Parts: sequence; structure tokens; C-alpha cells
Amino acid sequence: MTPQVGDFIVLFEMICVIVVAAYFITRTRTFTDALERRLTPKGSAALILFFGALSIYGTLSGVEVLGAPINVRDLGPMVAGVFCGPIVGIGAGLIGGGFRLGMGGFTAVPCAVSTVLAGLLGGGVYLLLRRGDLPVPEVKTVVAFAVGMEALHMGIVLLTCSPFDAALALVRQVSVPMVLANAIGMFVFAFIITNLVTERRTQTERDTYQEELRVKKAELKVAAEIQQTFLPRSIPTMLGFDLAAVSCPAREVGGDFYDAIRLQEGKTGLVIADVSGKSVPAAIYMALSRTIIRAMAARHPDVTLALEDANSMLLEESDTGMFVTLFYGVLDEETRTLTYANAGHNPPLLLRDGTDEFISLPPTGVALGAMEDMEYGTGEVTFGVGDLLVLFTDGVTEAFSPEGEAFGNERLEETVRAARTLPAAAMIREIRDAVRAFAGEGPQDDDITVMVLKGE
Repeated sequence: MTPQVGDFIVLFEMICVIVVAAYFITRTRTFTDALERRLTPKGSAALILFFGALSIYGTLSGVEVLGAPINVRDLGPMVAGVFCGPIVGIGAGLIGGGFRLGMGGFTAVPCAVSTVLAGLLGGGVYLLLRRGDLPVPEVKTVVAFAVGMEALHMGIVLLTCSPFDAALALVRQVSVPMVLANAIGMFVFAFIITNLVTERRTQTERDTYQEELRVKKAELKVAAEIQQTFLPRSIPTMLGFDLAAVSCPAREVGGDFYDAIRLQEGKTGLVIADVSGKSVPAAIYMALSRTIIRAMAARHPDVTLALEDANSMLLEESDTGMFVTLFYGVLDEETRTLTYANAGHNPPLLLRDGTDEFISLPPTGVALGAMEDMEYGTGEVTFGVGDLLVLFTDGVTEAFSPEGEAFGNERLEETVRAARTLPAAAMIREIRDAVRAFAGEGPQDDDITVMVLKGE
């Protein structure tokens, strides 16, 4: 084994001890404050003592070559300056340099000066590279600095030590192991700190994301509670009819809604609607749509005029590009007739008592909010005892099985036929259970709203 290799092994053993100490110091709040540029005088003093002690350890654990010790004394002040700033760097350098000067020897002065310069120049690197947003200098930059600093150290020894021949012989033997040892020490230290910064940044981002998620969940919960207030708290009692309805959003909030609006005596407006889109935007548009429909229903006894004015107001009040499919009918309890207009909504299914064939109530115009100056046709059906009308949104018929098959109108009709003798609320439960069983355990794809009207 050559002397240089033996010297390097000794120095590398010292580096290992320093790295262990470095790992623990980088986990302290004081060191974190230094990295985040908010170091207090008390913190600066603590770091000066720590890195100064590392510099002394680097001196004491070195090996003597040709009457002079070789070591990693400069590593402590270099790291202190580069990562903690010039004050900490110079302070650690003065401690390490002062200790080396007290040991004497023909390289005492240049070595002591080099140790102070290591902290001073390290602080210069700190100031130069941390003007921007870079949390810590790049590893390759600080390693290059360590190599340059030890080369400068060797140069100062050659320039100031006498006799020159002795200085030259010393430099030839110790320059390579000292440069390598200090460069490796700086590399390991920089690597630890870079990982620390990345770890803290990741933790901060994760905490921020979790906090944002918590806030959004809280907001969605409030939004869901508010949206529920837009649905009727109770279904009005109607002479000769059984009416029930339910809405199940696919997410915390949704775009489906239904309504039962008491108009003049003996008449009730029935609404079921599906807003384009999902989640909060759809919920906001749903609230706007329901408010406008209620206002127009109270203003216009005629269903056509109510929808035409609602369409114009939606286009005027919202420029989101959203629209709402909607079925609106006015039920007259005395004549047992339902006069309706269908704005692009899924055709409700009418099943007469004593028959198995369904009659659909097709659209009489396009969705509200889609086009200006729209006209809506009307239709009219009468209800006998046992007749029933099922109104629904596409979340029912477009619910998908795990194999990708849609629930469809046929399955809905089969479910209604099987439950035709049940009260309206019980029939809705049968429909929901059938859809849920068909779709399996997966998440609900779309909002589901169902309204059932039965003649009694």
C-alpha cells in the first residue's frame, strides 16, 4: 500500500465520523433555520461551535507526514460557510484555525490561514449561489469548491513555508489524499442536505395537498348540505294522487334535481331535471335553474311560456355554456290531467292500469340554456286510478354493469311492471335497488333522480 493510499484511508475514516455527526446536525431545527435563511444569533453561535469542533476533530484525528499533520480540518468551516452563511463559516474557521496554530509546526500559519479562508470563501459561495430561489447549492458546485479550496491550501503552503523543498515534498505526498478526502466529505454532506431539503419539500407539498383536500372536502360537505335545501323538504299532498321522488348524487354534490311546486288551488307543478356536467359547477347551475323554474312557474300558468322565459333567463344569467334537460308538467287534481313540456329530457314512462305497454312522453323542445328564442310544444295526459308515471334522469338508464352493459329502458320497464302495485315511495326503492344490484359494487357513474306519480 502506498503512503498516499494509507493517508487517504485514514482521512476517509475521519470523514465517516464527520458524516454521522452531519446527519444528526442536519435534522436539528437550528440547521433547518440556517437553510431557510432565518438563523438567530443563538443558532449561529451553536452552529459555529459545532462546526468548529468538527474542524478540531479533523485536526486531532489526522496523520503526521514529514513533520506536518494532514487532515480534513477545512471540511467543517467549508460546510459551515457554504450551507449556513459567512458568519458561521468564519466563526468555525477561526476555531479550527486557532487550534491548528496552537499546535505549531512549520505549516502552522498557512494551514491556520487556509482553515479561516475555507469558512470565509464558503460563506462567499453561500452569498453568491443563494441569491435566487435555489434552496441549497448543487452537489457538483460545492464539490468543485472543496477541490479548489484544498488546491489553494496546498498553494499557500508552497508560497509561505520554508524551506521550500520540505514544503514541496509535503505537498506531493498529501495533496491528493487531502483533496480527495475533503471533496468526498463535501459530496456526502451535500448529498445528505440535498436529500433533507427534498424530503422537507415533499413533506410540505404533501401537507399542503392534504390541507387543501381537507378544506375541499369540508367545502363540498357544506355545498352538499346547501344543495339539499334546494330540494323539496316534503312532497305536497294531492287529492287522488300518490307522489314520491328521490335524488342521489354520484358525488358530494350533483346536477340533478326535482321539484313539486304548489301553484293555484288544486294544481301542482312537477319538475325533474338534469344539468350538464358534474360536481360543484353543475350544482351551482342546478341551484340557478331551480330558482328560475320556480319563478317562471309561479308567473306563467302556461307551461310553454314558463319554459320559454326560463330558457331566456338562463342564457342571460349564465355564460358557462352549460344547459339543463328538464321535464315540467302541471297536474290538475280536479280534471286529473297533466299538461307538460319536455325540454330535451329522458321521456318519462306512463303505464296505464291493466296494461303492460308503456307510453313515453317525448321531448317537445331542446334543453334549457342551449339556444336562444326557443319555443316549446306541450302534451297532455289524463290519469285514471292505477295509472302511474315514472320520471327519471339518465343516471338510471345509463348505469353500467361491471361488464360495461347499460341498465337501459327495458330493465327499467321490467322493474316498474314488477312493482306497479306498490306505493310510489316503495316503487322508487325497487328501482334504486335494481340499478344498484345491476351496477355492482363500483362507484355510481352519474346522478340518479326518480319521481313516481300514481293515480289513486
